[in-house]
Formats: sequence, C-alpha cells, structure tokens
Amino acid sequence: MNRRHFIRSAAALPFISAIAAEKPKRLILRSSWQTVNIGDIAHTPGVLALLEKHLPDVEVRLWPSKVDNGVEEMLRARFPKVKIIKGEEVKTAFDECDFLLHGSGPSLVAEKDVIKWSKATGKPYGIYGITFSSQGSTATKPSSDKSILSTIDVFNGAKFVYFRDSVSLELAKKKGCTCPLMEYGPDGAFAVDLKDDAKADAKADAFLKANNLHDGKFLCCIPRLRFTPYWTIPEKKAEKDEVKHARNEAMKEHDCKPLRDAIVNVIQNTDMKILLCPEDKTQMAVNKEMLYDKLPEDVKAKVVWRESYWLTDEALSTYRRSAGLFGHEMHSPIMCIGNGIPAIVCRWAEQTSKGYMWRDIGLNEWLFDLDKEDELARVADAVLAMAKDPAVSKAKAANAREFVMAKFAASMGVVKNCLPSSV
Repeated sequence: MNRRHFIRSAAALPFISAIAAEKPKRLILRSSWQTVNIGDIAHTPGVLALLEKHLPDVEVRLWPSKVDNGVEEMLRARFPKVKIIKGEEVKTAFDECDFLLHGSGPSLVAEKDVIKWSKATGKPYGIYGITFSSQGSTATKPSSDKSILSTIDVFNGAKFVYFRDSVSLELAKKKGCTCPLMEYGPDGAFAVDLKDDAKADAKADAFLKANNLHDGKFLCCIPRLRFTPYWTIPEKKAEKDEVKHARNEAMKEHDCKPLRDAIVNVIQNTDMKILLCPEDKTQMAVNKEMLYDKLPEDVKAKVVWRESYWLTDEALSTYRRSAGLFGHEMHSPIMCIGNGIPAIVCRWAEQTSKGYMWRDIGLNEWLFDLDKEDELARVADAVLAMAKDPAVSKAKAANAREFVMAKFAASMGVVKNCLPSSV
C-alpha cells in the first residue's frame, strides 16, 4: 500500500466505524399463539415490554401466529415502534435480523419455525419462559418419544432455554438437554403492563360503575373445565372431543365447588363482592352454570357475572382495581402478581406443570392441587384470609413480583449478550 492510499484509508476508518456502530441490532420475537384466551395474548405484550425496558436500542419485529380480534390494534397502540411481520416480511426479517427469540408459551409452540430459522440463517436463537412436558399439551395425548427428542434437539441448539417452572427444567435435564444455559425463567406474561391505556381504563371503569364494584372492595374469580372446550368456540372450528368432554363433565362439580365455597365464605364474612370473569371465551358459560346459578340467593346478590369476553388490557385494568383473584386459571394470576395484586391458583394434572411456578416464586401457600382432597378443602379458607387481610396479601404479592422482576433483568442481560456488539 502506498503512502497516499494508506492516508485515504485511515481517514475513512472513523466514518466506517460510525456506520457500523449505527447499524441497529435486530431481533425477531416469535409469539402470539392465539386470541381466544387473554393469557395467550398476554405472553406477547409481556415480553415486548421487557425488550423495550432492557434492550431499548434493539429493533424488535414480532412474528405472530394470531393477532386478530382486536389484538393487533392493542399491540400497535402500546408498542408503536414494533413492526408486526407477515408473509414476505418474514423472509426479509430472516435476512436482516440477528437473533430469534421464541416467546413464552405452554410448550415450544413454534418449534418448526425455530428449526426453519436455524437452517435458513445459521443465526442464533433462544427460548424464553416455556413449559416442557412429556404429556404434551394434553393429558390424553402424551408426546411421542420422537417428538420429545426433536424438541430436545432444538433446546440443545439454543443459546439459552428459560423454563417457566422448575418441573420443566428438571424434565429437560432428565431427557438429555445439554443447552449451555438452562434456568428457571418466569413466564413473560408477568411483565404485562398495558398501563396508561385510556380506552381500556374507561371500559373497566364503566363496567365496574355499572355493577357497583369499587376499587379494592371486590375479588375476581375465574373457573375453568379440565380441558378447554374449543369446540364451543365457532372461530376455532374444532371437532368435539368426546373423551375430553366426558372428563370435563365428570370433574366440573368437584373442581368448582371449592370456588363456590370460597365465594360464600367471602360474602358472608367480609364486605367484599365477587366478580366472575373469564380468561378465555368458553368461561362465561362455566361461570354461569357452575358458580353463579348454584349460589344461595343472598350470596348471589353480591356477585357479578360478566357475560362477555374481554381483551387483556381491559382485564388487567380491572384486576388492578380488585383486592385479588382466585380460580383455576394461570395467566390472570400471573398478570395480577406482575402488577402487585394477590392471586391464588388452583391446578390439576391436565394443566401440565405450569402451576408449580407459584412454588418457584415463593407463593406455595397460594397454590392448591385439586387432585388432592386435603388441598382442595383448604381453598375457601385461603381465599377468605386473602380477602380479610389485604395489606399482608399485597406484601406477599409484592415480594413475589420483586423476585420475578429480578429474574427478568438477569435473563434480558443474557439476551443482550447474544446480540452482535457495536463496532
């Protein structure tokens, strides 16, 4: 190299470095599994909120499965900088993005897409806050050995795998997972904020006012059946599963009676009211049949049955105004704890191991296995105790939230370190 060429090249270095430094880091979030359940909806805004807080300089593109039913509008309003990619935009994102993050869910939901990303790009990926279960998504159709091995292979190729319950983590290790970083990592729904949403707040306020429910003076209750009867939701176009239906019918009184007992306990011993509300589109009917219609008339007078489904933002706005929540679901309690609201979880075998996350975050006293008669019998007293001492209950929720947020901060640091460094 002659002297003149060297000088020109050296003079250009700061300019080249500046361009390299300005090149944005880009990440694909593979998430948004369905929209008939506010919990499945919540995974996405939760992880997006974490990325926004901890990786503000990273360009995030959301690759969803479903964002219909008003969910896309809700996400765009809260996260205007996030590009929602579909069709050919996904191919472009494969070229331009540095990392793929599989979001929270009941399993490695988008396993095929993670494999597609890895094979097409050779770029890294990570898995964030999932359950791993040998029984698959249902207890009636266990995962095959081949399916489990395939999932383990994907885990092993990841930069990290965060499991949302310790039972999943131990199972993955037992099945041969050798990913360099495997840890407990909270479900992304804990981080849902959707704050300062005037539209959602107005809806919540109007509903509460119309039903004479006052801030801090009511509890939310959510029942469910052993298996979600998706065949009753027209948009799912699912065939009726007679085995699941039979199991639902056999267990619904067994499972819902502790909630009814809790409702009666609270109404008769406190000045609290109860709001019966849904996490998915099938639960308004369950609330009516198994709880509201079976309550004594004097109790029913202080119980409100919500007849319509809602989206995550309005639900969360309502939960924040409550004194707490109890029931058979998982993600409404998760969103409550993430916002400092007390929440009691009832679980059973058909729900895989996700409920054990309550034990993992220090809330074992608020976790009840309804397959165990001794635990089932304690539900009503636990709900009453939560209602009668709001200060103690909120302190317990705050401690769990602090633990979860610390875990999020650490895991987001790991995500950041997986992205290319500025030159």
